[in-house]
Amino acid sequence: MTVNKRTATVKTRRLSPWRVLLAITLVIGGSVLGYFGWREWRIDPLVMSNKPWFAPYVDVSSSPQFGFEQLGSTGQKDAILSFVVASNQDACTPSWGAAYSMDEASDTLDLDRRIARLEQQGGSIAISFGGLNNDELATVCSDEAKLANAYRSVINRYDVSTIDLDLENDNLKDIVTNARRAKAIAKVQAERRAAHKPLAVWLTLPVTAQGLNQHGTDAVAELLKASVDLAGVNVMAMNYSKGELNNKNIADVSIKSLKNTQRQLGILYNQVGVYLNDKSLWRKIGITPMIGQSNVKGQVLRVSDAKHINQFALDNGVGRVSMWSANRDVECGANYVDVAIVSDSCSGIKQNKFAFMTALGNGFEGNIAGAAGNITAPQSKPSAKDLYDDPATSPYQVWSESGVYLEGTKVVWHHNVYQAKWWTKGDTPDNPVLQGWQTPWELIGPVLPGEKPVQQAKLPDGTYPEWSGDEAYETDQRVLFQGTPYQAKWWNRGESPAAASSSAEASPWVPLTQAEINKIIEQSKQ
Repeated sequence: MTVNKRTATVKTRRLSPWRVLLAITLVIGGSVLGYFGWREWRIDPLVMSNKPWFAPYVDVSSSPQFGFEQLGSTGQKDAILSFVVASNQDACTPSWGAAYSMDEASDTLDLDRRIARLEQQGGSIAISFGGLNNDELATVCSDEAKLANAYRSVINRYDVSTIDLDLENDNLKDIVTNARRAKAIAKVQAERRAAHKPLAVWLTLPVTAQGLNQHGTDAVAELLKASVDLAGVNVMAMNYSKGELNNKNIADVSIKSLKNTQRQLGILYNQVGVYLNDKSLWRKIGITPMIGQSNVKGQVLRVSDAKHINQFALDNGVGRVSMWSANRDVECGANYVDVAIVSDSCSGIKQNKFAFMTALGNGFEGNIAGAAGNITAPQSKPSAKDLYDDPATSPYQVWSESGVYLEGTKVVWHHNVYQAKWWTKGDTPDNPVLQGWQTPWELIGPVLPGEKPVQQAKLPDGTYPEWSGDEAYETDQRVLFQGTPYQAKWWNRGESPAAASSSAEASPWVPLTQAEINKIIEQSKQ
């Protein structure tokens, strides 16, 4: 973001009434697993008791100062105060935007009093550490004990139940820093829990249309490894590359990034032995768009886009929606010369005052404080019986390790439908890879109750001749090889299409896609 600027802790516990009820429900509902699959059925009552919440970021050190009382006019009461970073005088001393110490913010900005008034009116705050333009504490404070004390001092001063770690650029990339931060946060969270005080930890990370990059997944993994009870991962849906947008709607690209991050989070939890259903995972996902003009010139999120994101978040039970920032939720004045250059005090587009807070916050009934007390319950790993795919109730062929699948082919695996992104053989659809480019499969969604097999169209026998090593083939000529149609990219002889799977660029052959096959079949009917 621009500024001026829970892994589940796995412990042995006595069974609560909730757990007993859940176990009975699961026994009764065993037959439903055949339809919905494991994640669609196993719902964590502790996570699901959280009500999703909306809260905008407020840039504390920005001028003009944002008045918290203005939140009420939008029907919102909560705010995420940003950013606490390392002081320029002492690496292990927290400051607001490297501009004010905690005491200076109280004296100069009257921050403590303004927070107290917000809380009197029923609001609550979270504190965000990090941001784009300054050093997050763990980046420069190398003493783990002093680092833990720095986090502790801020949390205790404002008595917050939720913190947000906004990690970008150098604050995210160093693995030593990530490990140090994770250990310090785990220590402070454990202390708070021992004192019967909740501390929800959100991790806010940059995102692409494909989800988190490796730095992002490493940061999540490090927190889980340190036994931090992670409330969730909040994606910064902003500043996409030109190629990612490519005439696409920014809201649609943001939603795609959200879906991919949710998938990655499930894998990261699985890697530490915690199995969460899809609904529980969505509760652990947040989204923060940058309203109006972003840091990338010409990349603009409008109120209509905000409404689209809000509806998706509500429909899928996303745990949190935020925005950067409340300070910017107003049209720029006539004296702001170039609205294409991002401002920290206005959106850069024509809009009604607080239109984005109204659009993004619509329908969210939870609040920061109310969602902080619940923790994640671990779930047992599904058995082979639970994951069995019945061909009679699967809309598409059940994936087989020996099968050959063209781009666009749909299969069923573990009660979910996947679609091939390119030619594939032997690649398991639910292989727990973190980056989307590492798998040829895209998850479409679950198998629905009552579905029946749908036959995928195939070319009639004899449409193309079988490939022969003795024949010479001209550019664009088509053949069949082991039942798969291929097209020649250039003249060739004696070069088997089999090589296309292992060396696509060097092979003179490219397999046809399912869409191309469908088109050929349609044309043959005319």
